[in-house]
Amino acid sequence: MGKVFASCLLTLAGLLPAVAFETFSGSCSFDEPYQSCGYSQSEHNDFNWEQVNTLLKPPSDPWMPSGSFMMVNTSGRFAGQRATLLLPQLKENDTHCIDFHYFVSSKSGSLPGFLNIYVTVNNGPLGSPIWNISGTATGTWNRAELAISTFWPNFYQVYFEVITSEQNGYLAIDEVKVLGHPCPKTPHFIWVKNVDVNAGQFASFVCMANGKAKTSDQLWLQGANRRDAPLKEIKVHNDRRFVATFNVVNTTKRDAGNYRCMIRTEGGVGVSNYAELVVKEPPVPIAPPQLSSVGATYMWIQLNANSINGDGPIIQREVEYRTTSGSWYDIQPVDSSSYKIGHLDPDTEYEISVLLTRPGEGGTGSPGPALRTRTKCADPMHGPRKLQVVEIKSRQITIRWEPFGYNVTRCHRYNLTILYKYQIGGLEQVREEVSWDAENTHPQHIITNLSPFTNVSVKLVLMNPEGRKESQELIVQTDEDVPSAVPLESIQSSTFEEKIFLQWREPAQTYGIITLYEISYKAVSSFDPEIDLSNQSGRILKSGNETHYLFFGLYPGTTYSFTIRASTAKGFGPSITSQFTTKISAPSMPAYELETPLNQTDSTVTVMLKPAQSRGAPVSVYQIIVEEERPRRTKKTAEALKCYPIPIHFQNSSILNSQYYFAAEFPPTVLSSALLFTVGDNKTYSGYWNTPLLPHKSYSVYYQAASRANGETKIDCVRIATKGAATHKPDPEPEEQSDHTVKIAGVIAGILLFVIIFLGVVLVMKKRRSYNSYTYYL
Repeated sequence: MGKVFASCLLTLAGLLPAVAFETFSGSCSFDEPYQSCGYSQSEHNDFNWEQVNTLLKPPSDPWMPSGSFMMVNTSGRFAGQRATLLLPQLKENDTHCIDFHYFVSSKSGSLPGFLNIYVTVNNGPLGSPIWNISGTATGTWNRAELAISTFWPNFYQVYFEVITSEQNGYLAIDEVKVLGHPCPKTPHFIWVKNVDVNAGQFASFVCMANGKAKTSDQLWLQGANRRDAPLKEIKVHNDRRFVATFNVVNTTKRDAGNYRCMIRTEGGVGVSNYAELVVKEPPVPIAPPQLSSVGATYMWIQLNANSINGDGPIIQREVEYRTTSGSWYDIQPVDSSSYKIGHLDPDTEYEISVLLTRPGEGGTGSPGPALRTRTKCADPMHGPRKLQVVEIKSRQITIRWEPFGYNVTRCHRYNLTILYKYQIGGLEQVREEVSWDAENTHPQHIITNLSPFTNVSVKLVLMNPEGRKESQELIVQTDEDVPSAVPLESIQSSTFEEKIFLQWREPAQTYGIITLYEISYKAVSSFDPEIDLSNQSGRILKSGNETHYLFFGLYPGTTYSFTIRASTAKGFGPSITSQFTTKISAPSMPAYELETPLNQTDSTVTVMLKPAQSRGAPVSVYQIIVEEERPRRTKKTAEALKCYPIPIHFQNSSILNSQYYFAAEFPPTVLSSALLFTVGDNKTYSGYWNTPLLPHKSYSVYYQAASRANGETKIDCVRIATKGAATHKPDPEPEEQSDHTVKIAGVIAGILLFVIIFLGVVLVMKKRRSYNSYTYYL
């Protein structure tokens, strides 16, 4: 293309006359080395731009342009390699224009690479390209303008960058002019203001431009730290001025930095000055508030908001508090470093945070770290209500009460205690149990292990850590139950031969009203094995107010088992058994109609011994007693005569002055049947001497049987014979035959004694003694 435009005058829209414009540092026609224009290669190039002058060295490739220019040959290059050419740092103010020509050619017609232009201010970041080529490789020189608006920067710099593609070709620039006036074809921006916003808000940039924007023009906001923001709206004031507005939404700290407005037209690109976007982070406390004191419905806190993350100044403080469960929350403004939060719910956990606000919309920061704490419990509103009994049994009762919720307990940690008391044996029993059914819609509790037929006082106590409330007292009587057993030690008896008088006390625990006593009895054993006990049993019922009974018609010497149990309306309780034994009776002696012996001599009497009938105990022994008939002083003495419990030998009778002596004793086996026995046969039976009778004396012979059992002895006797005194001279007494001297003296005394005895015998013989039976009780 040569230097066709080297001295060319620019015209506005091709209509203005040619005018000479002053060029500034940075302009270069590349007739001289590019370094002389202040241009330089980037230190980070993959390869460098080449300065070409086809006038000095004609090109061998017809696709290469002609003239002197800076060029990039992409042949043999990998895709993505870079070559950057830097203009010198420029310090122009206000709006000025950079005018340049560019050339792109390729044998295939595709772009051999991408030509990008960057404009940095004060060595700032490159950002996005403000201009680049698009379309196809035309193989001709084209012209473009960069309308740059800067206001008192330290400097700015323009970069020409080529990024290779996989196509071979050439990209070149030439005739770069830095002009101190606006570009004739491209609108230029007059100003764009700095923007100060709070994070999270949108930043609105307003760019005022001179020139006319066409619908085909592209306007956008270019930022250094984020992608470009599109146009929000455009307002046209007249043919030479318009205002473009751009919004950066949801700003964060990363969005802060420099932004500039850009317009791309057919003739070039307009770039505004940089405006700074300042994004303020709303303040957030670093630490949670501190708890000073807490009650059931309030909390005192210290805001603890001096240390913050974010930006100030702080113009407002608020306290946000919410329940940890549920969605309820509230926010209250605070004008001091401490604050009392009131009207809280007892025993409820809250999260408390502080919110800080700086100036500007969206200046309120997020809630700071939360203080998580719980209010104290409050005293319950009232005790359990509507306490009632729903079931009564003998040993348990079931109670129910009105359910209560948090508005009554005023605490989530509480318990319900059942207090009850009653008396047993005159002693008061106090018990308490915890109910675990308090949260049921129909709460109830079963009190067990109670005593039947007992007044129980029941009271419910609602307790939490702060207090307690009681219900009204409820008194209920448990139902009756079967009574306990009659005390064993209370069963006493008075025993007789055929009767037992039994008495007892009522059970220690009646568990109701005693209505009946049942006494069952049964003979279990007897001292007399011959007795038939099968019919000795029965059952007696006594009313509840009678605790004694006389049993009669019993067998002597028999052990009876008595079983007693008491009854209430609920039935009979357990039974208790005790045994008692009737006293034994004396044996029943056989009947003797006449007292005349079977045979009689002067010294003997023969009698028939018959077996006795046992009564309660077998006969232990049979005994023969000989009693000398002597006159008794009074009738009373004769009536007092019983059987003979004390055995006296004949040898001792004189010493003891006894009228009787035992002549013989037989075991019961000897008298299993009738037996003839001679009294006075001068023999010894079981240690007793059956001495001959004295003819001159009168005797009565007694036959007795004794039964011994259970520590007692019973005797029955019967007179079976009598013997009168003889009328002739008696023979010497046996005990006197051995002493001749005594015999002589006794003759004289015997005559006198004989007279006396004879008179006595006559009297005795005249008196008939009837049959007598005696029973002696030891």
